[in-house]
Amino acid sequence: MSNEEIKRDFESAHIKHVHFKSKLRSFLFGNGGVEGPLRDPEQCSLGVWVAARMRGSGPYAHLPESRLFDQQHKLIHKEANRLMDMHQTGKEEAAMAGMVPLRVITDEMAGLLRTIEAKLRSEA
Repeated sequence: MSNEEIKRDFESAHIKHVHFKSKLRSFLFGNGGVEGPLRDPEQCSLGVWVAARMRGSGPYAHLPESRLFDQQHKLIHKEANRLMDMHQTGKEEAAMAGMVPLRVITDEMAGLLRTIEAKLRSEA
């Protein structure tokens, strides 16, 4: 894989990550939406990307950061479920407040994507 292909692939992952955060925020503001991709790490577009690239014989699976990213990805969905459940039981303000600590996880994930991309580009 060339450096340009790696760059495009990770730009795509970053966009998927930002899109997830945006959809979750929208849900918590009461705009609804499809819950499956927010609740299930295997249904969201980033989860599909992770499964294809960071697990098994995927091209990035050899890096320990890939396993950590996969774990963080599952954790963010666990937290999203918790916040969505709070919202649906009438605890809207508490659910929105939960976005602050969630940001720590999302920032860590973005940092891991940058680290993995840099390692792969130096290997190419």
